[in-house]
Amino acid sequence: MRMNLRKLTLICGVLVLLWLVVSYSSLLQISKNIGNKNNVQELENKLEKLQYKMAEELTDSNKLLEKVKQQLKNSEEKSQQVFNDIDMEQNIGSPILPVLVIACDRVTVKRCLDNLVKFRPSKETFPIIISQDCGHNATYQVIKSFTDVDPTITVVRQPDLTEIPLPRVKVKFRGYYKIARHFRFALNHVLVALGHEAVIIVEDDLDISPDFFEYFLGAYPLLHKDPSIWCISAWNDNGKKDLIDLSRPELLHRTDFFPGLGWMLRRKTWLQLEPKWPQAFFDDWLRNPENTQGRACIRPEISRTYSFGKVGVSKGLFFDMHLRYMHLNEDFVEFTKLDLSYLMKHNYDANLSSLVYALPETSAERAAAGAGGEPATRVPYSNAKTYQKAAKKLGLMDDFRSGIPRTAYNGIVSCHIKGRRVYLAPNYEWTKYDPTWG
Repeated sequence: MRMNLRKLTLICGVLVLLWLVVSYSSLLQISKNIGNKNNVQELENKLEKLQYKMAEELTDSNKLLEKVKQQLKNSEEKSQQVFNDIDMEQNIGSPILPVLVIACDRVTVKRCLDNLVKFRPSKETFPIIISQDCGHNATYQVIKSFTDVDPTITVVRQPDLTEIPLPRVKVKFRGYYKIARHFRFALNHVLVALGHEAVIIVEDDLDISPDFFEYFLGAYPLLHKDPSIWCISAWNDNGKKDLIDLSRPELLHRTDFFPGLGWMLRRKTWLQLEPKWPQAFFDDWLRNPENTQGRACIRPEISRTYSFGKVGVSKGLFFDMHLRYMHLNEDFVEFTKLDLSYLMKHNYDANLSSLVYALPETSAERAAAGAGGEPATRVPYSNAKTYQKAAKKLGLMDDFRSGIPRTAYNGIVSCHIKGRRVYLAPNYEWTKYDPTWG
């Protein structure tokens, strides 16, 4: 920039000097003719010509000056873009991805931390930050047993432990209000106060797969390269053993349904979400396309997390009905060496649509029974009722959030039953989700 200012100053100086030379030579010519009283008209004509010539030169000088300024501006913009590209490549190629552990009053956080430490490939790349709510001392002492021996594991305690005033009808949901408040504090701490570019969030009741860190490291560049993706999740809501392809641990999908349970987002996204962050039920709030600008998440065929937390705000009901049957991946996949460009929106959307609607159509009953010899098939649905009926037959979760079925992408839900890929897909021209469903 300093060199550019010197060039500009030199050019301006030369222009001024040229203007003075021309002006001086013209005045000399005028002075020679002043003595001739009979040439007054000629003198006036020459003055007019001189004035016109000087105006032309001034205009040309201004044009030249503007060109110089524009060239300098373009040069600066190109330089800035180069620096931005280098910075992005550095963030992608050598990222620091802190793991934020959300803890409260469960001493079983030790099991979560033991696994994170066991499978963590790099302390520098994956520092662990525990955020504790509830003020539970026994849990804090467990956490402290990790922070005292490893400086890359730190703890921060939620300062606001006050009771949240609620009307009587909402008192039973107080735990969900406290969780939303805690997440807001914890994410602000990591992404704003500490200034990290991205964060991986886990809760204190999660086990992780051996390739948990490799999965997030490999998928992280997608958050930079594809603006239609806002989160990477380690969870498959339909990840029961008889609904997934165990031979494809490397397979990933796009989904419009926020999965949670081990997920990553960038600071840039958090700064968009934080001003509107809800008072409770933040996970369902994130499942509303209006709040995430219609963007998608990445989720695996086989989950990279497993919830062992039966005791929680849901009183164990959701665990007994669903979570306990989820399958945790056991194979190590080197995601950082895979080409994941198939997950980019411009590749994925066209491929999914052309694939699914070229498949033979069958009923949910036949698909669930494994009838037919096709390697893949399509089960149609036309409305919320027919979707739920088919989903139950296939063993899928049949609920909606903001009209979106779990794991759906563009209205299509994928699963794997009895050795065959099955797509539950709308039999009409899908354009968007209907929030009245569910």
